[in-house]
Formats: sequence, structure tokens, C-alpha cells
Amino acid sequence: MERGKWGSNFGFLLAAVGSAVGLGNIWRFSFLCYKNGGGTFLVPYGLAMLTTGIPLLILEFALGHKMRASAPKSMHAIAHDWEWVGWWPVIFVMFGINVYYVVVIAWCALYMLYSVQSPFPWEGNTETYFYHEFLGLTDGVFDMGHVSLPIVGMTAVLWLVLWFICVRRVERGVEVACKIFMPVLFILTSILVVWGLFLTGAPAGVVQYLKPDWAKLGEVQVWREAFGQMFFSLSLGFGIMIAYASYLPQRTNLVRNAFITAIADGGYSIFAGFAVFSVLGYMAHVKGVGVDSVVKSGPGLCFVVYPEAISKLPAFNSVFGFLFFLTLVLAGLTSAMSIIEAFVAAAVDKFGWGRTKVVTVVCLVACGGSVVFTTGAGLLWLDIVDHFLNSYGLVIVGLLEAILVGWYYRIDHLHFHLSEAKQGRYPMAWDVWWEWSVKFVAPTALAIILAWSVMDEFAAPFGGYPTEALVMIGLGWVIGTFLLSGVFTVFTKHRDRDLASRAD
Repeated sequence: MERGKWGSNFGFLLAAVGSAVGLGNIWRFSFLCYKNGGGTFLVPYGLAMLTTGIPLLILEFALGHKMRASAPKSMHAIAHDWEWVGWWPVIFVMFGINVYYVVVIAWCALYMLYSVQSPFPWEGNTETYFYHEFLGLTDGVFDMGHVSLPIVGMTAVLWLVLWFICVRRVERGVEVACKIFMPVLFILTSILVVWGLFLTGAPAGVVQYLKPDWAKLGEVQVWREAFGQMFFSLSLGFGIMIAYASYLPQRTNLVRNAFITAIADGGYSIFAGFAVFSVLGYMAHVKGVGVDSVVKSGPGLCFVVYPEAISKLPAFNSVFGFLFFLTLVLAGLTSAMSIIEAFVAAAVDKFGWGRTKVVTVVCLVACGGSVVFTTGAGLLWLDIVDHFLNSYGLVIVGLLEAILVGWYYRIDHLHFHLSEAKQGRYPMAWDVWWEWSVKFVAPTALAIILAWSVMDEFAAPFGGYPTEALVMIGLGWVIGTFLLSGVFTVFTKHRDRDLASRAD
């Protein structure tokens, strides 16, 4: 009774798309296009989606739906000794990615409120304001500086909002929130796209966005970043899609749902890119420079370039700014609530704990952890933790899922379940494509990404950070959550034995 179920397949799709569509679809995808040859980036991104993203999404949907369980319990059903493969992602995503992700949403929420002020607080120099006045950025990772009270206050408010949504069963909490947030998000994005396209200089930005630079396809880094963006954007390896699929009814077309989710996610990223690049074109026109000279970094796109553009708009500056940052807040919240749901589903499944207790404790602990990212060194810690969890944690989990299900469990078990859930066979060509993608293409691609990340790590310290900072913060976060997943696994084994002995 604690697990609940989706009220409709449409509600499930909105939640799945909401999890996939996040802040990264707006600023990270656009920045990667900006950095990697505009429309050229869409080629490796599309291939990554077809050969790895959609196949693994189908795998996670099928696994959660067949086992009727969250990631840890699903992995336990495949092989008792592999339960930690389910625990590790829901732990490091909840107490790693979500801890700093909510802080970034708080930045967006504060900028949304600042957009209605006159004059804007960032007037004069948006870069100096964001890094020094707003964040209070310090010079080193271990120089924590002070806690920003506005940021920590907004972070606490957002955790309260997430608690309010997630404390209810999935059909009364996450599903209802997504039915409200997702349509509003798409409407706001459409307004920003149309508005941006009518700005002076916007065509130059759109040309920069779509014009391919085919020479970029020969750069390995472009392919690596395309696969990395696709993997993160679809919430693969998070344990989210496994939990979400477990709430579906027995009769459902999981393959169709996976394609809809992936196409909606990729389509939204490409569509939102028009809103971003039209404004970049406008900024290039105002400054009298090329579009390729406007942006230096992903966060800088949203909190430096966009505020400057908002200040220079010919009319309705506050309205545009408010709508843009509201769009980011909604995109962030739909992803953050899905991360909480993945961990809550795991705890309820394995321990039988009450939902209210789990959600309350999780939100309180995570809110406390978010404080470190509201300090003067918060952006630096965020950069390091994000790099290690995404470059290693998520990729390793995806690789293990593909190997475990594709080779150990035998993928034909899921073939049969997908057909049974649909109540009809899929074409033979589809069966071959999916099996080869899961067993060969996805593991190969993920192994290459992982090996490339390790080589980069040894070639030069990431971001120029001190080695001790990378080891203590980044690698420490990965290893710490890994060990915690082992603790959870051992604890559940003892609990299962106790329950079995009592039953006897």
C-alpha cells in the first residue's frame, strides 16, 4: 500500500519526461552544442540516443516493471550478491547529485525573484555579481568562506516543497505535480523561443546553433560529451526509471513509453536550444562580436550571459527574466523529486519503512548536506562532486546494468516480459537491435567513456584543482557512497534472514 501506482500512463510519461528534462537540457545541452560545432553535435547525440540511451531505458523500464520493485530489490531478484548495484546509484544520486542540484535550483529561484527588482542587482557587471557578490566565491576548495543566507534559505524552502510533493504516494504527489509543472514548463519554453527569435541578431545565433562543423566529428571529445550528456539527461543509472516503471499496471507498452520519453527529452533539449541561441545572437549583436565569443562556461550561460541579455532587452526585461528562471526552477524540481522517489521506493521496498518517515529523514539529511554548497567554496565543491559522480558513478552503474542483465540474467527473459506486457510480439529486427545494443554497443561505449575519463584524470588534474581536493572530495564521495551501498546490502541480508527464520 505504501508503494502506490500511477493513476494513468499519461501521468507516468509526464513524470518520466519530467525526470529526464532538467537544468541540463537547457544550459548544458545548449553549451555543448555551442562548444562542439553547433548542429554537428546533434549527430553523435542522436546516435548515442539510438544505440545506447533508448536500449538502456527500455532495459530499466522492463526490469522495474517485471520485478515490481525499485533498483535494489530488482537487482536482488536477478542475483542476491548484486543488490549493491541497485543501492549504490540511489544513494549517490540522492546524497550526491540531488544535494547540490537543489542548491542550483535555489540560485535559479533567487534570480527569478531578482528579475522583478528595479534596477536589477546584477547591473554593471553580471560576472562579478554572480561569482563574488551572489556566491561569495573563494580562491580555494578548502577556503569555505561564509554561508550565503539567501541561498541557504531558498534551498531550505525548496527542500520543503520537495518534501510536500514526495511525502504522498506517487499518484497523489509526483504525478499530480508533474501534471501541473510539465505543461507549464513546455508553455514557458515556447514563449521564450518565440520571444527570442524576434530579437535583433537572433538569426545569427540560430545559424550558429544549426550550422554543422563536420570537422568536429573527428574529435573524440565531441563523441564522449554527446554520450555523457545523453546518459545524464535520460536519468540512466539513477535508479529512477526502474522505480517509476514498477508503479505501472501489468498491461503496458514499455517500449513505446521508452521511445516517447527519449524523443520528448531530446526534442525538448533541441527546442530549448533555440531560446538560448537566439539570445546569444542578440548579445553578439549588442556587443558587436561573433556568437562564438559570448559564452565561457555552462553556469556562465545562465547566470552571466542571460542576466546581461535581460538587462539589455529593449522592453519587458523583468517579464522575460522571470519566465526564463521560472522555467529553470520547474525543470529542476521535476528532476529533483524523481531522485527522491527512487531512494524512497528502495527504502520502502527493502525495509518496509513508512513513506512519511523515509521522505522526512531523507529531505532533512539532504538539506543539511546542501549547506556545504551554499558556502563560498560551494561552486568548486559542486564542480568536483558533479564530475566524479557523472564521469564514474553513473557510467559504472550503466555498464554493470548492461553486463548483468545482458549476460548474467539473459536478456531473453526481458524480451518475453516486454511482449507479455504489451500483449503482442515485437518485430524480429527490433529484438536483434535491442539485444545487440544492450549486450555489445552500450557496454563498449560506456567502457570507452570510462577509460577515457580515467586517462584524462591521470593526464592532468580535473579543472586544475589540487590533487588532494579531487581525492578527498570527488573520489571520497564516490567511494563513501559505494561503501554505504555495501552497508545497506548487508543490513537487508540480515533482515531477510531474520524474517525467513521467523516465518519458519
